[in-house]
Amino acid sequence: MEKPDPAAVPVVSAPATELDWHDVKQWGVEGRAWEDQERLRYFDRLPVAAQKETSTLLDFYGKFSVWDLSRCSAGMMARFRSDATAVHVRYRLTNAELALPHMPATGVSGVDLYARDAAGSWRYVQGNKPKAQDFEGEIIHGLAPGLREFALYLPLYNGIGHLEIGVPRGVVFLGLSPRPKPVVFYGTSITQGGVASRPGICHTAILGRRLDRPVLNLGFSGTGRMDPVIGRFLAQVDAAVFVIECCGNMQPAQIRERCVPLVRQLRAARPGTPIVLVEDRGFPNAWIETAKADYNRENHAALREAYATLQGDRVPGLHYIPGAALYGTDGEGSTDNAHANDLGFMRMAEGFEPVLRAALG
Repeated sequence: MEKPDPAAVPVVSAPATELDWHDVKQWGVEGRAWEDQERLRYFDRLPVAAQKETSTLLDFYGKFSVWDLSRCSAGMMARFRSDATAVHVRYRLTNAELALPHMPATGVSGVDLYARDAAGSWRYVQGNKPKAQDFEGEIIHGLAPGLREFALYLPLYNGIGHLEIGVPRGVVFLGLSPRPKPVVFYGTSITQGGVASRPGICHTAILGRRLDRPVLNLGFSGTGRMDPVIGRFLAQVDAAVFVIECCGNMQPAQIRERCVPLVRQLRAARPGTPIVLVEDRGFPNAWIETAKADYNRENHAALREAYATLQGDRVPGLHYIPGAALYGTDGEGSTDNAHANDLGFMRMAEGFEPVLRAALG
């Protein structure tokens, strides 16, 4: 008979219990704006009014449009308060492609549970591992007793048809309404969360927890190009701050053409809302690949020129984040020399945080 592996971790099954299920639409999710406008699906990031114009804004390969990508639930988060010792979820994904070659299903299609500890800080609890479009199962059981606030992050690169949270029958459960005045991020695949291992570890989510503010993630993979149509919708949002991090999808000439008009568009509609301009991340292998080093240098210079122009015009409330070291300086912050890994996202958050705190006053 085989001897047991002494290194094996025992698996303790949760006791069978009846559950109460709660549809998150009953109280709402953060990461949605334009609440008074029609949507095709509740968990779409843009309203129907944006469909016509954003359907023609295509990525580098002509495959996906801003509209297509807006139907991913990136950045959305449902908050609730409960004394449950176990949490379940059930949801349906809109896309059968659960993972990407460089991004696992846990980040593309999974959900991610956080909770506040006794000191009020957000702490990671557990995520799931989806294997099909329909998921119903336990996230975690055996939680310490106590009433606490939870946050459930939604998938980064997939859409959601419906989402319910299940807790043992009879426990306290209160859905928490979305908080006002989000930190609004407009940008690229990195903004959307590419290629985080789970939804709660991309920089937008990390910053939302550190600043304890709601976040609106308008990252559109391969299509974040400071488009005036997106500027028009951004201007409708009562934001705490606008973070513009589009440069990774743009050439220097585009930055020179579009950055100043976008800032002026936002400033005209929102005179008192801070605006943060973010340089493209430095490519980790630019030290050895000269074309990338040239691109970084010219791309960063273009944004600095736009920023200087705006400062010269005395446009108020502007802030700036350099890009060269956003992933760090050791080359370990990226999965593919383009997109952030979890380490890169943590370093991005550390670079953004002091600037955002200053902008928010």
